[in-house]
Amino acid sequence: MTTRRQFLTLLGATSLSAAITPSVFAEPPAEPFTFLFITDTHIQPELNATIGTDMAFKQARAIKADFAINGGDHVFDALGVPKQRALALYDLYGKTEQDLGLKVYHTLGNHDVLGIYPASGTSPTDPLYGKKHFEERFGKAFYSFNHKGHHFIVLDSIGITDDRAYEGRIDSAQLQWLVADLAAVPSGTPIIVSVHIPLVTAFDSYVPVPSTVAPHHGLSVINSAEVIRLFEGHNVLGVLQGHTHINERVEWKGVPYITSGAVCGNWWQGTRMGTPEGFTVVSVANDKLTTHYETYGFKAVNPKNT
Repeated sequence: MTTRRQFLTLLGATSLSAAITPSVFAEPPAEPFTFLFITDTHIQPELNATIGTDMAFKQARAIKADFAINGGDHVFDALGVPKQRALALYDLYGKTEQDLGLKVYHTLGNHDVLGIYPASGTSPTDPLYGKKHFEERFGKAFYSFNHKGHHFIVLDSIGITDDRAYEGRIDSAQLQWLVADLAAVPSGTPIIVSVHIPLVTAFDSYVPVPSTVAPHHGLSVINSAEVIRLFEGHNVLGVLQGHTHINERVEWKGVPYITSGAVCGNWWQGTRMGTPEGFTVVSVANDKLTTHYETYGFKAVNPKNT
């Protein structure tokens, strides 16, 4: 097996080597545990969204879990609103997250990107523009960590387009980082991935979206095949996804791609394609990942169920 020193030499002491946590070179035995995948809170002052998020987090706190992963779209919305509104929403989320009482790992969602829509009035030269504010609040937009013999990879699936919009994409720099990160993981180590915009989904089979409505590829990651190819030969237990607000499981080459329903349901207006407000509880044991969906009894003040 390649040693840490040999591996870093191969990398040529590049910036990629600096991005890899030294602990990935250890090989502790895998232990069973439970964690929470909480996605698409879309917190806002309106529609009792703060009350709903608080309800969800307090129920989640009662579950015996080691930590939580937020799957993205923490706020609604930072894309196209004035900067001060976006910052206030982030503050609101941060205050409410304390009710979880858990360590939280954060995944970047499209609605977390600050000011890229021209309607926001935010200039691309603003120091908090785009992903910068998210990273200032939560840390890097893509990274990895280890827990009880398992390796977690958190990806940034938000590609900012030239016309100040977004698409689902894992960019080339991140792909290069992912190659290096996976190479550093001891063979056979169980791996779990978090991503906001799905790598694999059948969503557009349920609700086809005309290209005139969505000019950019926003329902899934446009270059997902490149990412999935990198998983081959590794012990990937599952990929956890958000964005579409529905519960869905698609298995490809033995890897389950599990999309979770949203804390906010149909953006705080009832059920989303039959999926109520909730979050996913993930149990890991014996090289297997199992999930169940927890609802928490939120009642929309202006229900528009789909």
